[in-house]
Amino acid sequence: MSRTVVIRAHITGPSTVTLEEPMPANATEVEVVVWVPDPERTVETQRLSDYLLSLPPGKRTKEDIDQQLRDERNW
Repeated sequence: MSRTVVIRAHITGPSTVTLEEPMPANATEVEVVVWVPDPERTVETQRLSDYLLSLPPGKRTKEDIDQQLRDERNW
């Protein structure tokens, strides 16, 4: 029985990748999957934390949120 191990890598040449960690000692074959950016996409991908920080502040109070949680727990 075989198992799949995912090892991140970076493309360092036209036919060369550099692995971020060593291959398992008993590995006999590899399959390379390449992610190609979508050329139609015009907006850069943001980190989730950057996106959340860019949102306007919410309008609900702590008390309102706490009450909603209490109501949902007692449902």
